[in-house]
Amino acid sequence: MQNSPTITIIGAGVSGLCAAIHLKNSGFTAQIYEAHNHVGGRVATDFLNDMILDHGFQVLLDAYPAAQEFLDLKALDLVKFSPGAYIFCDGKKSTVGDPTRDPSFLLTVAFSKVGSIKDKFKIFTLSRKLKQKSLQEIFEAKEQTTLSYLQEAGFSEKMISNFFKPFYAGIFLEDELQTSSRMFEFVFKMFAEGSATLPKNGIAAIPKQLASHVSEDQIHLDQSVSRVAGSQITMADGSKLESDYSIIAAQADRLVPNLPISNMKWHEVTVLYFNTANSGFKKPIIGLVSAENTLCNNFHFLQDVFEGHEKVVSVSVVKEYDYKITELSDRVRMEMKEHCDIGLGEMIHSKIIKKALPDLKNINYSMNPTETQLTENVYLAGDQLSNGSLNAAMLNGKAAAQAVIDKIEGKVVVG
Repeated sequence: MQNSPTITIIGAGVSGLCAAIHLKNSGFTAQIYEAHNHVGGRVATDFLNDMILDHGFQVLLDAYPAAQEFLDLKALDLVKFSPGAYIFCDGKKSTVGDPTRDPSFLLTVAFSKVGSIKDKFKIFTLSRKLKQKSLQEIFEAKEQTTLSYLQEAGFSEKMISNFFKPFYAGIFLEDELQTSSRMFEFVFKMFAEGSATLPKNGIAAIPKQLASHVSEDQIHLDQSVSRVAGSQITMADGSKLESDYSIIAAQADRLVPNLPISNMKWHEVTVLYFNTANSGFKKPIIGLVSAENTLCNNFHFLQDVFEGHEKVVSVSVVKEYDYKITELSDRVRMEMKEHCDIGLGEMIHSKIIKKALPDLKNINYSMNPTETQLTENVYLAGDQLSNGSLNAAMLNGKAAAQAVIDKIEGKVVVG
């Protein structure tokens, strides 16, 4: 075994960057090759005329255990969203929220028509239950759809339709609550124990901070890999690299010979940004459109989140549609006016994210290091191996790096 083995990470997303950080902390250096011109993968932000336009409505749940380990949350200068939401339907606004964390919700929630008093008590009971439930217990529990889980818990169809479906559609990127109940419990617990946040400079500040923990000369952007076979890596331009160990934090089936083409499905989201004369909600909070047959799902005002920002509304569309983007923007304008009484001006930006979240039916919290090894030289990372979250991306990057370290150091690890 070499004293200084060569280690290559393919993909400079959150998982690949965390793998590099864990290797560095253990005394090893990896070279990272990224096909795009930026780090972060799906965690990205466009900056247009001083506007902060994230690729989809992404938030960091600051209660994520991995966030506590890998991120300097204070340095990110996080903006916390209010622990609630405004729900719109046919021009009427209702409020849901956690009055134990924000007393301003106390009266509005009490008189809200989103659900019954029984529903509201059940939310409080569920929050208390999941705060006490360990992550291990959550990810070892029986899996069912989130919809059947909520129905078995006794929530009314009104509460499910008016709150749970629109709220969790914005998180799961599917509007029928078919996502695993394990994921629902995990996300609900993270919301109950912490806050949904955004860095003051947009979601891309997260991978930017992670990348700052490795040397600039370790990260090679605009460098696409076409094949990984044993210890040889073939770049898209035909050049070849030798690497004792490779961690693929990207789609492995396109790179590794004889690997079955993955039939993994992905959830898609379209986000549209509009100018508006509306002054916003005056605090960071999400708006939900709960009316049936609408394409608009969730929205927020950028000026509520980012200090000094222009008046801009970000609207997410989760459902399938058969429109050109200009036609979709017209439909969104109409729905936002009809249901929310919010006027939208010019569409200034749009983003169709085909692979926004992996559609996973059987999920786990994170991979054990021994589970990340694909071949003698190749290891896998990424949130798609466990569950679609920043937490899983970070932990699976760490797990793949630890597997490489254990192999180098000759440790025998039992999974």
